[in-house]
Parts: sequence; C-alpha cells; structure tokens
Amino acid sequence: MTKVLILGAHGATAQLVAQRLLDETDDELVLFLRNAVRLANLGQNARVTLIDGDVQDQAALTDAMTGVDIVYSNVGGTDLAKSTKAIIAAMTAAKRTRLIFYSALGALHEVPGKFGEWNEQAIGAFLPGFRESDRLLKGTTAIDTTQLRPAWLTNDPQIDYELTGADEPFKGTAVSRASVADFVVRLIKNPDQYHRTSVGIDQPGTEGDKPAWM
Repeated sequence: MTKVLILGAHGATAQLVAQRLLDETDDELVLFLRNAVRLANLGQNARVTLIDGDVQDQAALTDAMTGVDIVYSNVGGTDLAKSTKAIIAAMTAAKRTRLIFYSALGALHEVPGKFGEWNEQAIGAFLPGFRESDRLLKGTTAIDTTQLRPAWLTNDPQIDYELTGADEPFKGTAVSRASVADFVVRLIKNPDQYHRTSVGIDQPGTEGDKPAWM
C-alpha cells in the first residue's frame, strides 16, 4: 500500500488519477487543494484525506507530507516557480524524495518548427514558470523528480500516447487527459521508472502547426 499526496487535486487530470488509484489500488490518498469542499465526494472514501490549503504555504505542505511515499504535483499558474520552491522546501523538510511533476510542452525549448513558434505565443505567460521550475528541480539532488510535458490537452476518454525524452524533439500537438493520467498512474504503481528525467507525452498522429481545433 502506497500513500500518495496529490497537490492541486481539483485539476481535471488529478481527479482522473485519484479515481483510478481508488479503483485499481489500495493506496491511501491525501488530496491537497484550495476549497477542498469541491472534492467532498472523494472525501467520503475512507482511504482519502482532504486538506484545504495553499500550495505556497510551506508549513502546511510539510505537514501534509507526513508519511507520504509519493508526491504528485498537478499545480500550475504563472507563479508556478514560487509553488515549486515551496514544494521542494517542504519535501526536504519532510524528508520525502519521490516527486511526479506536471510541467508542459516547451519547458525545455524542445518543440520544433511552426508548432513550437505557435506554442511559445499561446502559453508565453506560463513558460517562464515551467522553465524556472525545471531549473529548480534539476538543482535539487535529494528529490527524484519525473517531470511530465503533455501536449495540448483534450477530454477525449481514449488512452493513446507516445513518449519523448528530454533530449528529443516533441512530436504531436495534442493528448488526452486520460492518457496523461494513465502515465501518472503507471508511474505511481512503478515509481522506480523514469528517474530524474523529463518526459514528453503526445498522441501519435496529431502532428501539425497547431492543435486541430485551433
């Protein structure tokens, strides 16, 4: 049995991960989010602990990490680097070492061609936070982080994805949240995989100058 802390637990992908872990494992979940009442339905499960808090509150984060085996961060925002600093500090204080971190395509300047140019414009306000977070996490030797860099997200329930390494050009333009959740669940079940790396996630066949619906 594994105890998993999910930060930003109200996020759409985070909710898919939480439900699958409840359905497929005997893991205990600690769901950390603002306005925890939004996940009151999950809080009725005896294996779930809800914590209402701010991810930039280092003391609250440190307390939430008590006894936790894996931390999954589903946190975003233009101030992501500030949140990442708090996560690193809390994990260090709580002596937690395994982190799965939701990043974004473009965090490594790895998206080529016209799609890369379009992506730089489309999420330009957010990329500095992802890039600074990457720098911070790589500089923290005590924490074993797997960063996820999904393509543009869809609500398609189909699970269909391919992975690219940190030193490889990004491929497709889109991927389903269900696919990203599947990879996260796989990683939680097998945390010895993808040590200290950054993984691109896209759906095969979605290459183009921008996502098809744009």
